[in-house]
Amino acid sequence: MPSRRSLIGGGIAALAAPAVAHAQTASRWRMATSWPRNLVGPGTSAKRLAERITAMSDGRLAVDVFSAGEIVPAFAVFDAVSNGTVEMGHTASFFIVGKVPAAAFYTTVPFGLDPVGHLAWLEAGGGRALWEELYATFGVKPFLGGNTGPSLAGWFRKPLESIDDLKGLRIRVSGLGGELYRRLGAVPQAIPPGDVYPSLERGTIDAVELLGPMNDVDAGLWRIAPVCMVPGFNKPNGASEALVGAKAWEALPADLRRIVEHACAAEHAAALAESEIAHGNALRQLVQNGVRFAGVPKDVVIRARKAAGEIIDEIGAGGPSARRIVDSYRATQAIVRPWERISRVPAED
Repeated sequence: MPSRRSLIGGGIAALAAPAVAHAQTASRWRMATSWPRNLVGPGTSAKRLAERITAMSDGRLAVDVFSAGEIVPAFAVFDAVSNGTVEMGHTASFFIVGKVPAAAFYTTVPFGLDPVGHLAWLEAGGGRALWEELYATFGVKPFLGGNTGPSLAGWFRKPLESIDDLKGLRIRVSGLGGELYRRLGAVPQAIPPGDVYPSLERGTIDAVELLGPMNDVDAGLWRIAPVCMVPGFNKPNGASEALVGAKAWEALPADLRRIVEHACAAEHAAALAESEIAHGNALRQLVQNGVRFAGVPKDVVIRARKAAGEIIDEIGAGGPSARRIVDSYRATQAIVRPWERISRVPAED
């Protein structure tokens, strides 16, 4: 018959067992990002997403955030997730258009879907399945990870009067916009967000397309390039992506996978809502600071729209996967555009 001491000892061991098992299942991931730490919009989303996952999992999956350059450069996040350098990344899909041109559709393309239309394409138009298929080749699982909304056309030292003003203009621009501006006569420059202001200040570039007003105010671009061209035909959406390495994803139990999925969806919704208010407040501040707003010349818009269509056609000709993405995206545009025209009630002046 067991002694009282052995019974007590066994009971304590039994009580301690769940805690030991709990500790053994805990994981810690590193999230590399393309952003300066706490950059308004995407930087905030990366930090908050990591906090969401850590809190929702009760620490079973803890995520540490690293800003651009701390582990890998800003434009190398996708590769870092793909090759297993980090378990997770937060970036923008159009940073890899040189390697995967069709990836651009998962952040934005010129004259493309707005944030609502983009989400409709992903969740109801077949876009998400095509996204997962595209990235699976690289061992990456993608999710939406935030959204900064539409961007401005850009910041210029003087207003554009015609297409001729773009000839030789050195402009910082992301994604397919780089190729678009090249076809319009400009000289596109790929510069990480954290290096944009110094490049503009030194005169390395003449103009900047960055994000929306909330980011551009914070970056102080208007102090050097005081003319803001609108609307942002180049980037009508601002979706960030949260990436998880396939091996890290497969190692998660089902409940932690659901937590990651729901944390990403929650952050995308929260970020988009916050950006709408923040952009409005920032726009008011820009007006108070004497920023001059000018409309993009009609000849620029006409040429840009034609060039954008040609670029998208070329992407679609790149292979079966790219063709399915282009066709699916355009099919959603064809559905939602007529509805947008009759449902968006203009506000009173």
